[in-house]
Amino acid sequence: MRRVRLGLLASAAAALLLAGCAGGGPAQPEQGVGTQDDWTAVGGSTDEASYSRLSQISADNVGKLGLAWSMDLPDEVTLESTPLEVGGTIYVAGGHAAVYAVDAVSGKLKWKYDPQTWKRRPDKLNFGANRGLAYEDGRIFVAENDGRVDALDARSGAVLWSADSVPEGPGYQFNNSSGAPRTMNGKVIIGGAGADAGGRGFVTAFDAKTGKLLWRFFTVPGTAEQNKGDAAMEAAAKTWGPDFAKHTGGGGTVWNGMTFDPETNRIYIGAGNAGGYDPTIRDPGSKGDNLYTSSIVALDANTGKYIWHYQENPRDSWDYKATPNMVMATLNIDGKPKKVLMHAPTNGFFYVLDRETGKLINEPKATTFQNWAKGIDLKTGRPIENADIRYEKGRTEIWPGTIGGHNWQAMSYSPKTALVYIPVHQVGALFSRNLADQTDDAVNIMGLVVKPIEKQPGDGKGYLVAWDPVTQKEAWRVTHDYVWNGGTAATAGGLVFQGTADGYFKAYGAKDGKELWSFDAGLGIIAAPMSYSVGGKQYVSILVGWGGTSAAMSGVLDVGWKYGAQTRRLLTFALDGKATLPKEPGRDMKVAALDDPALVLNEADVMAGKGLSLACMSCHGAGFRGAGAPGPDLRESGIALRLDTFTQMLRQGRLERGMPQFGWMTDTQIRQVHAYLRARAREALGLRKPVAPPAAKATPNRPANAKGPVTY
Repeated sequence: MRRVRLGLLASAAAALLLAGCAGGGPAQPEQGVGTQDDWTAVGGSTDEASYSRLSQISADNVGKLGLAWSMDLPDEVTLESTPLEVGGTIYVAGGHAAVYAVDAVSGKLKWKYDPQTWKRRPDKLNFGANRGLAYEDGRIFVAENDGRVDALDARSGAVLWSADSVPEGPGYQFNNSSGAPRTMNGKVIIGGAGADAGGRGFVTAFDAKTGKLLWRFFTVPGTAEQNKGDAAMEAAAKTWGPDFAKHTGGGGTVWNGMTFDPETNRIYIGAGNAGGYDPTIRDPGSKGDNLYTSSIVALDANTGKYIWHYQENPRDSWDYKATPNMVMATLNIDGKPKKVLMHAPTNGFFYVLDRETGKLINEPKATTFQNWAKGIDLKTGRPIENADIRYEKGRTEIWPGTIGGHNWQAMSYSPKTALVYIPVHQVGALFSRNLADQTDDAVNIMGLVVKPIEKQPGDGKGYLVAWDPVTQKEAWRVTHDYVWNGGTAATAGGLVFQGTADGYFKAYGAKDGKELWSFDAGLGIIAAPMSYSVGGKQYVSILVGWGGTSAAMSGVLDVGWKYGAQTRRLLTFALDGKATLPKEPGRDMKVAALDDPALVLNEADVMAGKGLSLACMSCHGAGFRGAGAPGPDLRESGIALRLDTFTQMLRQGRLERGMPQFGWMTDTQIRQVHAYLRARAREALGLRKPVAPPAAKATPNRPANAKGPVTY
């Protein structure tokens, strides 16, 4: 068996390339940028189609696919990025933006770069999510949790330059970067996260050689003085009330999808949800559309100037976002080739837009169950909304829920089949102003209770959906047992690859969805795969590392993975591969909770701690339900058993592991959080009934003096 184990190494950064093809409808020639052998961008190529033109591994021989080599990543937890490969070197990003350069044939580590953001900006620490790297002209680009972008020499990992993408001044303390940068003819662009905490959305473009800031575009307007003379911001300001900036930055953060069109020299950005969710709190006294949240916006790549926008959800009120990847292709529509942008956002519909104008090409249809709209008006492009969807009567049950019908996990497109392959999930959400709904699996976003619900047929499942973008119809569907599965990659060999929540890496026939091959990876997969060729041999690689959003929605996404129990890895496959993996602990839904019977719980402390515990949710799970989250299940922790050691842990943090110091918490607040945690442990042991919902005003999701960003 050929395996490489990584320890706590330190060095510098890395680079990558791509192998992709853009798209076309039937009988259209394959398109793409880059070489056939490489995979130079997170989506394979500039088209973001996650499509490989390699065909050595095919539907006929995929049964012979085996593990060529694996590389252990013991310092990692959540792995969401798609590897790059350029000229025989694979480049991958870890959860806290560490970059690994690996020999693509042997799996041997060439170098590692660790930005050690925890030393520079401990206030920006979170559970650590990074969705990939960018490559151009011998440079690798990585974005870090604190919003910095580092340019690395692809051969050595040496830092060439480092620049801050976050604007100066108040209002940006929650902004951070979790997405992959994109390159665009000598420029590199990055957005950021933080909409749920009320951050203001923007993208920043740098000179790829020097790191000089070239331009910045905001997705939400600023003050009248800031907007003056900027036509795009002045137009957006008309869709907001005059007082929104007093309450929130507006949201619209660009934390994932961006697509560069080299033909027109445009960059299409996907803006996130409005923040906070409740429009009466976010934008009081107004009923405007709140541009450019939940929108695709086309910008001039040289100047950052606005060209057009298409808003998928005017006045978003449900955490709907345009952040999933956008795929460029050429489709045959009514017998004519059309250059389009295809998008499956979180609201459940599938959109095909004219890249030149931003107008709808055909009528969008739903890829999953949805109840918020009757449809999309083809003439106006606006949704035909159902009544009372903005919880006008106090509460609304809506599908898709906050994780959406499709989220950041990449969809792919094959010009051979003219089908799009979408990782779909079906879970609803309750939005309520009724505090009786504040259960342990709920969050409170600026006074609005939000929690996942499963009531419809098909809820709680994930799906691989093959979608015809021309006819707007489903071609085939594969049902997964669990919701939160990985992204997809399609190949010219007639295959679609996808990893699953229960720990399998699978290949399906691109035409019919028949499962042709499966490999037990030993841990849930949420990243997307890629394919490359070296020396005439085709390989397929994927990162294995469950975590991330499994914490925030642990009641729905818990499939039994335990924090730290399974090894995180980079897996690479080839025909006739003979390597094997060591046996890993399997999934386990049992909770080995600890308890101190002598501890007497104060019920007022338990209730107060329940609200405060939401500051711990992104790492330790909703209601401290671990769910294989980016942090351990504290109900099982000996450190969290005693108040003194628990206090010490919160005061000191675990900075090098991504846990911040909770200096904003008072001793009383720490005691309250501890009381709630001990109550939850006793509930798991059957020694106590669940904590009842509060009767008074709920504690906000993030206390006003809380530190640290919100990351998706």
